[in-house]
Amino acid sequence: MNRRFRVLISDPLPAETREVLVASGRIDVSEERRNFLPLLPEIDGWIVRSETKIGADYLSKATKLRCVCRAGAGVDNIDLAAATRHGVVVMNTPDANSNAAAEHTVALLLSLARRIPFAHMSMASGKWERSAFVGVELEGKYAGVVGLGKIGRLTARKLAGLGMNVIGVDPFVSAESAKQMQIELTTLDQMLPEVDFMTLHVPLAEATRGLIGMSQFSRCRRGLRLVNCSRGGVVDEAALVAAIESGHIAGAALDVFATEPLPADSPLRNHPAIVVTPHLGASTTEAQDLVGRLSALQVRDFLIEGKTANAVNRIGQEK
Repeated sequence: MNRRFRVLISDPLPAETREVLVASGRIDVSEERRNFLPLLPEIDGWIVRSETKIGADYLSKATKLRCVCRAGAGVDNIDLAAATRHGVVVMNTPDANSNAAAEHTVALLLSLARRIPFAHMSMASGKWERSAFVGVELEGKYAGVVGLGKIGRLTARKLAGLGMNVIGVDPFVSAESAKQMQIELTTLDQMLPEVDFMTLHVPLAEATRGLIGMSQFSRCRRGLRLVNCSRGGVVDEAALVAAIESGHIAGAALDVFATEPLPADSPLRNHPAIVVTPHLGASTTEAQDLVGRLSALQVRDFLIEGKTANAVNRIGQEK
C-alpha cells in the first residue's frame, strides 16, 4: 500500500505549488501561515519562503518531518544544525530567483545613479526641480561585484552590457573562470578604492556578517554607491548611514535589512541618499511561479521517490 504524505506550506506561494503536490495522488497539503503549530506533528514535508523561521523548537515538534524546502536561495531562516540533528533534509531552489534578483540589482543601481525615486517623490508633491536631481552615468564606471555565484555572475554580465568595467570578488572563483566571464578578479581590500559602484551577492554566514562596515567604507573611493540585494546582515547599517552623512559615500540602494520588516523609525527610511525596497529581489511573476513549482517538485520527488535535489545540509548530500 502506497503511503500518503502531508506537506505544510506556511508562506505565500503560487497555486501551482499546491497543485503539483496534490497531482501526485499521494500528498495532502495544508496551507497555514500563522497557526501551523498544531499541524507540525503530522507533516512529512514543509515548504517555506523567507517569512517562516524554522528553529529547533519547531523541528522538535515536527516528529515526522523528513524534508524542508526553501522556495528560493537563502536558508538563513532555517536552523540547519538543528535540522541535521533531527534527520531533516533541507533543500532550496538556488537558481529560480537568480535573474529576478540580478535585474532588481540593476534597477536599484540605475535608480540610485539617476536619483529616480527622489525625483518621482518631488514630482508627486507638485514640484518641478530639474537642478535638484543631477545624476551620474554608468558608461565607463567601475562596478565591484562581491560574490560571483549565479546572481553575481548575471549581475556582472548585465552591468558589463551597460558599458561598465566589472571587478569581481569571490574566494571560490578562479582567475581563469573570472576571465571567461570578462570579470577582473581581485580581493575585497584591493577592490574598495577602485570602484564607483558596489553590489553585494553573498549569503549571510559568520564570515559575511558585517562584511561591509566602517572599516570598509573608510577605504572606499569617495562617492561610492552601494547596492545590496543579498542579505541585510552583510552591511553594518549604522556604519552605512554614518558614511553617507559624512559625505564619503554618495548613497545606497537596499532591498534587504538586518531586521525585516524594516522598523518604522529606521534612519534608512526617508533618507535623501538611500533607496529602499521591501525585499523585492525575487518578486517577479516569473520567479514566483518557478520557485513554487520547483520546490513542490523537489518535495514530491523526495517523499515519494527518495530523490534529493539542492540539499544544503549533510543528510541531504549523503542520500
